[in-house]
Amino acid sequence: MKSLTKLFIPIALETLCYILAGMVDTMMLSTVGDNAVGAVGTANTYINVFIIMFGIVSSGMIAVMTQYIGAERTGVAYQARQLGAVLNLALGVVLSVFLFVFSEDVLEIVGVAPLLMDYAKTYLKIVGSFCFVNALIPIFSSYLRAFGYTKQPLIATVLSNVLNLCLNAVFLFVFHSGVAGVAAATVISRFLNLAIVIISSGRLVKPDKETDHLGNKEVFVQIIKVGLPSAMETAFYNVAMTLTIRFLNQMDDAGLNVTARAYAAQIANFSYCVGVALAQANAILAGWRIGGGDYEACDRETKKAACIGICVASGLEAVFAFSSDYLVRIFTEDAEMIALVGKLLEIDIILEVGRVTNLVFGQALKTSGDALYTTVIAVIFMYLCMVGGTWLFGIRMNMLAAGAYIGLAGDECVRAVFMFLRWQSGRWKTKGFIR
Repeated sequence: MKSLTKLFIPIALETLCYILAGMVDTMMLSTVGDNAVGAVGTANTYINVFIIMFGIVSSGMIAVMTQYIGAERTGVAYQARQLGAVLNLALGVVLSVFLFVFSEDVLEIVGVAPLLMDYAKTYLKIVGSFCFVNALIPIFSSYLRAFGYTKQPLIATVLSNVLNLCLNAVFLFVFHSGVAGVAAATVISRFLNLAIVIISSGRLVKPDKETDHLGNKEVFVQIIKVGLPSAMETAFYNVAMTLTIRFLNQMDDAGLNVTARAYAAQIANFSYCVGVALAQANAILAGWRIGGGDYEACDRETKKAACIGICVASGLEAVFAFSSDYLVRIFTEDAEMIALVGKLLEIDIILEVGRVTNLVFGQALKTSGDALYTTVIAVIFMYLCMVGGTWLFGIRMNMLAAGAYIGLAGDECVRAVFMFLRWQSGRWKTKGFIR
């Protein structure tokens, strides 16, 4: 069993690589223009929503795999991976066809600003058409992490991001392909990522899959026990985020507010990666400990991970907010844009406190098998706070993007309180798969 630090560091570096790749894309796209940045940021919002859907199965897989690994029944973990790969591949193919055919319709439904439409349509059509690659990457990466192999997914991410950077430069500055070139570079680099994690999982993990297994139906039901509530949460999140982005697009015709959100998100993602990495690392440890029956250590270490996350994420975000005048100039020299992004980053300090708490306790609850509770709480408050807050503060009170961020912060903070209270109750100890 690895420590939190040994799991956290590779996962954090991997998440950071994703973020850096996004920043590099944004910086390179800013040479095309702010409209290209806003368009790709908007398109990526909806692509990421679909990627979250692929995480439905992988989140169920993590819960099943880590608990059975903790109980020293590795063959069941292999079964979970096989089932997960089949399910996600089928979903990925369907979504790839859907986005290829209906990319323009999706953007029209969500009300993308007219000046951003052509760029957003090009990017969404190309990247969305290869969603099946994004569907398989989390399956094999999660499989490796569940067995403690966190360096291999990191290596895959680093190499694919280096390739993405090189191809971006070629497509943008040699072939002058613009947004289409950036989209093509993204797709090619993700194929490399997938190839590495597939090969690594085959070479490194050798479970006793012949003698230690359950019926496929039983394993499938256990995956769905976590995955189905997560699917419901994701479906409702899709609608909530669509409404939120639609409100942002309605705030001005030039796409100023939605572009400011794209810039702010690129900067804030550095603190966000701390929460994501801690939540994933702690979830692996929680699954191992629950499978082994060590509930006391699971409780203690999860609370410790949340405290570390709050301190680090909020501290980083405070630094970013106070340095916003310099950081935003990396992307743009527009004074109005710089001021707006700085305001969003200030609000994001509070948002990060709630988000990292929500991530750590929420992911631990899901890994324990207590996913239904997290879904119910998420659905209630993402509509009350995220959507309702964006409309109330952003549009009704004319606070625009700042108002939207107040709504987002309220959503994360309220949910964080409920996640902590549920964990403190100890109900999660009765939700495990090992009997």
